[in-house]
Amino acid sequence: MNTYQIRFNKSRGQEGRGSMDHVWRVFENGKEFLLKNLDITVPVKSEKDANGIDYNITCQGFMTLDRDTSTAIIASKIKELETV
Repeated sequence: MNTYQIRFNKSRGQEGRGSMDHVWRVFENGKEFLLKNLDITVPVKSEKDANGIDYNITCQGFMTLDRDTSTAIIASKIKELETV
C-alpha cells in the first residue's frame, strides 16, 4: 500500500506542466503525475504540505492510471483495480 498526496495544479497550462485540463498533481513515492481526473475509493483526509501554506489531500491505497482518460484510480485493493 502506498501513500498519495494530491494537489491542485496551480501551474497547469505552462510548459512541462500539462494542459489547462491537467488540474491534479498526484505524488506516489516521490514521483509526480499530472492528471485530468481522479477516481478515489478510499478514505481521504486533508493536511498542510511541507511549506505549511498549501494543503494536500492524502490517502493510502493502490493506484492505476487510465491513460485514455488521464485518470488516477486509487483503490484499497489491487483486485479492485483489475476490474477497471
